[in-house]
Amino acid sequence: MNENNRNMILAVVLSMIVLFGWQFFIAGPQLEQAQRQAELTATQEQVAQESADLVAPAGDAAAPAVPGDAVVFETRDQALGASGRVAIATDSLSGSISLTGARIDDLHLTRYTETPDPSSPTITLLSPAGTLQPYYIEHGWVAAAGSDLALPNPQTVWEIESGETLTAATPVTLVWDNGAGLTFRRTISVDNNYMFAVEQSVDNAGAGDVALYPYSRVSRLYTPQTQNFFILHEGPVGVLGENNLVEHSYGDLQEEGQLDFVSTGGWLGFTDKYWATAIIPPQDEVVNARYFFGTGSPSGQDYRANFVAQTPVVVPGGGSATHESLAFAGAKVEAIIDSYEQAYSIDRFELMIDWGWFHFITKPMFYLIRLLYEFLGNFGLAILAVTVIVKALFFPLANKSYASMANMRRVQPKMKEIQEKHKDDRAAQQQAMMELYKTEKINPISGCWPILIQIPVFFALYKVLFVTIEMRHAPFFGWIQDLAAPDPLHIFNLFGLLPYDPSAVPVIGSFLAIGIWPVIMGITMWVQMRLNPPPADPTQAMIFNWMPVIFTFMLAGFPAGLVIYWAWNNFLSVVQQWVIMKRHGVEVNLFGNIKNSFKRKPKAAE
Repeated sequence: MNENNRNMILAVVLSMIVLFGWQFFIAGPQLEQAQRQAELTATQEQVAQESADLVAPAGDAAAPAVPGDAVVFETRDQALGASGRVAIATDSLSGSISLTGARIDDLHLTRYTETPDPSSPTITLLSPAGTLQPYYIEHGWVAAAGSDLALPNPQTVWEIESGETLTAATPVTLVWDNGAGLTFRRTISVDNNYMFAVEQSVDNAGAGDVALYPYSRVSRLYTPQTQNFFILHEGPVGVLGENNLVEHSYGDLQEEGQLDFVSTGGWLGFTDKYWATAIIPPQDEVVNARYFFGTGSPSGQDYRANFVAQTPVVVPGGGSATHESLAFAGAKVEAIIDSYEQAYSIDRFELMIDWGWFHFITKPMFYLIRLLYEFLGNFGLAILAVTVIVKALFFPLANKSYASMANMRRVQPKMKEIQEKHKDDRAAQQQAMMELYKTEKINPISGCWPILIQIPVFFALYKVLFVTIEMRHAPFFGWIQDLAAPDPLHIFNLFGLLPYDPSAVPVIGSFLAIGIWPVIMGITMWVQMRLNPPPADPTQAMIFNWMPVIFTFMLAGFPAGLVIYWAWNNFLSVVQQWVIMKRHGVEVNLFGNIKNSFKRKPKAAE
C-alpha cells in the first residue's frame, strides 16, 4: 500500500470520527431525551405542584408559586394591554414593565434583528403571561411558614411613585401598600446594555419587627425550540458556588421536576444560543437556588429558575430595610459579559457563553479573529487571515511532514522492489520496509500531521462561529450575508433559479442543500489529493475519488465561515506542499494526475 495514501486515509478517517462521533453518541441521546419531554407521569406533575407551595421556612426557602395566568390572548399586543405599564427605552432595549406583578416581561433587543435584513423585526426576548411564549423576570418577598402577612404577589397591581420611562439615566420606582403597616417599594434601574438592578425596600409602620426573605425568579412558561447539538448548551444554566457550572436540558428538568442547590452568590437562569436571562444575588449572600418544572400554565410547561436568601431581611418596627439584586436579560456579547463579571464580581459569569471544554483554544481564537476584524473590517477576511497565521505557526511541523512525504515519494522505486521481492512473505516485507525507513530517515506516519493538526483549529473555529453572537449575521462577500449560517445558494435548484427549496425535500432534503462554497471546498480537497499519483489499489482509488464528494455533502450544513476556512486552508496546503516537495527534488505532476483522473481505465484482461 502506498504509505502517503495510507496516511491520508488514516488522517481523514480520524478527522471524521472526531468531528461526527460526538453527534451520534452525545447529541443523539439528547434528542431522544427531548422527544420524551411530553411523556410525564401524573406522579411527576404532583411532585412539581407540591414543590411550588407558597412556603418559606428558614433554611429551606422557596419562591412562591406562579398563579395559573390562565387567560391566553389572541395577540401579544392584547396581552400587553391587559395591565398598566412602564416603558423601557435604552440604546439596547425597548419594551415595558408590567404594573401587575412588577414584572420585566416585555423586552426587545433593538441592536439585533431576526434576519440579516436590517429592516426585519428586532429580537423579542421576554413576553408577558397570556402570550404563546410567556417569559419574564420577577422579584418579591416570602414570609416564613405559617405567617399571615399580606405580601405582594404576581397578581399585585403596583403604582408608579417616580419615573415615567425606564432609561439608563432614569430609574423607576413602584410602590404598594399592604394596608397593614407595610409599604413595599421596588426601584428598577438599567444600564445601556442588559443589566437590571432591582432594589426592594420595605417600610414598617408597625411596632414589631418583620422578617422577610427576598427572592428573584425567571419564569419560562413554554418549551423553546433548541438545536439539541453537542457543541452548544441551551437550557437551565448557572454557576452556584461549590456546585460549579450547572447545565441541564429542558428534558432533564422535566424528568427531575426540581433541582435544589445551596450557594454563596453565583447566578442562574436560562440560556439560548445567542440570548440569555439570569438572576444574580449579592455575591456574599447565601441563597437556596432552585430549577423547577411544573404544569400550572396553559401550555402545561413551566420552567423556573429562582433563588431565595437563606437569611431573612429584618425590617424593624418603625424602620425600613432594603435588598438589592441584579438581573441580566440580553445578548451574550463577550465583552459585555466579561465587563459585568469584573464590575460586579459575579462568579464565573463568563461561562454564560458556552466556550466548551477546549476554551483555552476557543477563546484565544475568538480574540484573534476579533482583533483582525478591527483591522480588516470583515469577519470573513479575518478568518482567512487566521488561516494564514495558523499555517505560519505550524509551518515547521508541516515542513518536516511534507519533507518526509517527499522522501517517501523519492524512495517509491525501492519500496516497489521490496514489495515485489517479498510479495509472498508479509513479515519480511514489513521488516525490509522498516530498514528502508531507518536508512533513509523517514517517518511513515509524519504525513498525517498536516491534517491532524487542523482538528483542534477546526473545532475552535467551529465553536467560535457557532456560539458567538459577534459572528451572527456577519457578512462576507457576494451572497454570503451570514458567516454563522450555511451557504444559502443551492446547486440543486440552480442557485435559486428553480422555484423550490431542496432542503424541504422529504428524507433527502438535508443532503440536497449543497451551496457554492461547499462545492469549492470539495474541489480544493480533490485537487489536494491529486498531488500524489492515484493509488494502484482499486479500493484505495475509489476512496480517494469519493472522499471529497462525501465531505462536500457532510459540510454543506456547516456555517459558511467554516467551509470558507476549510477551502482556503486546502488551497494553502496545496501551494505549501507543492513548494516543499519541489525543494526536496520531487517531481509534482499535479496537472498530469488531474488529467489521468479523467481517463478511462483499461479493462483488465480476462
